[in-house]
Amino acid sequence: KGKVSLYIGIPFCPTRCLYCSFTSYDMKRYNGKMDAYLDALEKEMAHCSKYYQYKKISSIYIGGGTPTSLNEQQLERLLSMVDKYYSRPQEYTVEAGRPDTITREKLRILRHHNVGRISINPQTLNQKTLDLIGRNHTVEMFIDAFKMAREEGFKDINTDIILGLPGEGEEEVTNTLKGLKELGPESITVHTLAVKRASRLKETLGDYTMTDAGLMDRLLGLAAFFTDRMGMHPYYMYRQKNMVGNFENVGYAKVDKAGIYNILIMEEKQSIIAAGAGASTKIVLKDPIPMPGSKKKKMTRLIRQENVKAVDAYIDRIDEMIERKGEWLWH
Repeated sequence: KGKVSLYIGIPFCPTRCLYCSFTSYDMKRYNGKMDAYLDALEKEMAHCSKYYQYKKISSIYIGGGTPTSLNEQQLERLLSMVDKYYSRPQEYTVEAGRPDTITREKLRILRHHNVGRISINPQTLNQKTLDLIGRNHTVEMFIDAFKMAREEGFKDINTDIILGLPGEGEEEVTNTLKGLKELGPESITVHTLAVKRASRLKETLGDYTMTDAGLMDRLLGLAAFFTDRMGMHPYYMYRQKNMVGNFENVGYAKVDKAGIYNILIMEEKQSIIAAGAGASTKIVLKDPIPMPGSKKKKMTRLIRQENVKAVDAYIDRIDEMIERKGEWLWH
């Protein structure tokens, strides 16, 4: 009680990955609209801050897309906006997901604004697969970005990997896990490939040899084995539609390095106010309601409100996005 979290969405990426269904747009195509996007985002953040001023902030999570798609000046502006409107949270995470968007100057900007946790995501350490899924960066670029983050003082780095990518078996996944073990991140999120309706993979599924349930089970076993050897333990899990083999995504972390935001968004016991195109707000109402079939147990009431996904629509309709939130924020 008395605490909230904040999600800020930056829906731009260098390229759109084969499997991606997130709100993500080509940063080159939208380069001329990034400042207008930040204008709208600041307006929404300022409005939400009126609610936050009476609350302690558990976590601020800036995701996307790839937030580090912003150039240095735009990233500085974004983080200055956060400083202006919100108090320092218990946990402050920024997804620096694509190594091809990371520069030393951007890492220094993140550190200057007290970002303590970043996520640098290779998805795989096999170059053939990176080329296939459209990542447009090399394995070496990921390793260099990771080491550069360490040099700039980041002591809490997460890496995401995806199991079940086309053409990857036990040998390829072992190679990825060995590479991560050498680097020593504080946490690893192990995703099972999900074939999403809005992804290019769904449209061209017949072009690829997909992982079957038996192989996926073995790959997940490899991930559990290696993360255990790295001193990590599973701390959250979730499933999505159309996951290969109907398995799950699991977050592994070292002691005291579990992602607070990841736990909160799964537990749905704390309001998470979201700003940005495609961002989804979850508001936990004050008064729980009786659980069906029980006189004593009660269940929380959760209100979901989603912003429009299209960048142009978000910019043009920002007042509408704010008004839709307003009636629930002070409930």
